[in-house]
Amino acid sequence: MANKSTLETIGADEARVAAEQGHADAQNDLGGKYEDGLGVPQDYVEAAKWFHLAAEQGLADAQNNLGLMYGNGLGVPRDYTEAVKWHELAARQGHAYAQHNLGVMYDKGWGVPQDYAEAARWYRLAAEQGHTYAQYNLGVMYNDGEGVRGDYVDAAKWFGMAAEQGEADAQGNLGGLYYQGLGVPQDYARAHMLFSLAASLFPAGGKRDNAVNNSNAAAERMTPVQIAAAQNLAQKWLPRGGQAY
Repeated sequence: MANKSTLETIGADEARVAAEQGHADAQNDLGGKYEDGLGVPQDYVEAAKWFHLAAEQGLADAQNNLGLMYGNGLGVPRDYTEAVKWHELAARQGHAYAQHNLGVMYDKGWGVPQDYAEAARWYRLAAEQGHTYAQYNLGVMYNDGEGVRGDYVDAAKWFGMAAEQGEADAQGNLGGLYYQGLGVPQDYARAHMLFSLAASLFPAGGKRDNAVNNSNAAAERMTPVQIAAAQNLAQKWLPRGGQAY
């Protein structure tokens, strides 16, 4: 989904009038409407067209959106080199989503030579702005020692920031650090809480099953009172109506 401008609440007809007059925010907004099928038939070609017009005017949101279109082959042929180009233009303007996306390109070697250090640099810039997935990915790099010196303390720090924003993978990974006592004091109750949170957020399948198994493993090392306290703490972290495992 596109990053919407401040004009996202206006209708498609109104956005088109402003877009055709060269208003970059309106062009980006109209591109988002075509991408999502809001007030107009969904049309990725039209979306890419309007994103491109706004991107050429230097609008960072549109540059990032156009990068996503090229990266996913939506409305334009898939072209990772073009994706990198547009993400980088936005990233250099301080756009957190583009910084994260550029980090992914370097991490995976899409459109650029694979470079973990460069990936970590861009993840960090986005993570410091509060981007959840950048925080998680930077935690992974510290955990695995890729692009940065391996450091479980820093891994726990960044996993923790992402976990607090509800990122299930970060919760599971942070739970693993607490379970093993890596970078944080060993704490089975906190590990149990984090594994339970992750299990409540993952869809049915392997990740949820793994989180449940990890939660059960932590519970085996805890007293019933500790388990109840961990479950209560997990429940306070959940969105209203959620249920911890």
